[in-house]
Amino acid sequence: MSSREIAPARDAATIVVLRNDPGAKESAYQIFMVRRHDKSGFMAGAYVFPGGRLDDADRSAALAARCRGLSADDAAARLHEDEPQRALALFIAAARETFEEAGVLLAKPRGGGTLDLDLDPLRDALNDGSLAFETLLADHDLELTMHDLWPQARWVTPVVESRRYDTRFFLARAPEGQVARHDAIEVTAGEWLSPRDALQREREGTLSLPPPTLRTLEHLSTLPTIDAVFADARSRTPPIIQPVFHDDDGAMTLALPGDPLHPIETPAFPGSTRLVLERGRWWSRTS
Repeated sequence: MSSREIAPARDAATIVVLRNDPGAKESAYQIFMVRRHDKSGFMAGAYVFPGGRLDDADRSAALAARCRGLSADDAAARLHEDEPQRALALFIAAARETFEEAGVLLAKPRGGGTLDLDLDPLRDALNDGSLAFETLLADHDLELTMHDLWPQARWVTPVVESRRYDTRFFLARAPEGQVARHDAIEVTAGEWLSPRDALQREREGTLSLPPPTLRTLEHLSTLPTIDAVFADARSRTPPIIQPVFHDDDGAMTLALPGDPLHPIETPAFPGSTRLVLERGRWWSRTS
């Protein structure tokens, strides 16, 4: 494949929204996951974290001014990237997409206080195009609460794919008092699941996980608390993970950083560095 045939990777953002498990006695936690529409052009039918593409509107100076606790330079430093304005726009895109798909709004009134709004009609208006995200925040004088939105990894779609994304994965705690709901447009279901429960259901064949979601959940399943999840992410530079496709005697294989089949020698996370497509699902393997 020549460089002219490689599709550009579009900037995108997704948020792993975490909450303490209300049914657990210990400090176990859950993640809100959504199921992509079966007719979606990307990851159809798969369970993923809410997110989507960076829009031009996410670069708005008015939106940037409504980011509490995060400047453009701060955003670039957290992401370890060189373009401050784009970095901040990626944080904004993550917040916007999570509200659109999961109904979770990472915002509070300017000057403090609690968010006391009926979010469902606002989310509906945003999704049908009758309300812009910038207008929503301005009308209710809200600021995006960015101080606790932290990058976890950066996944880039392999070059063999015709539709490619450069997706920053973020972590966020679910705001108190808000109820997460899928949008019933781009996603057809939404559930709070622990990492281990999601992985178990994937093994049972009752839900499908694409490779980035699978490896993220496998890594999170080794971290016992939400505080541990954030401490892990804050302890390192967000790894850039671009899987490399290989055909291993007819078996489709994805090599990750740290695998002998991948040009990058350092693993992004402890554990598996290879995924193999067998019987319609991806399986983690060691090299």
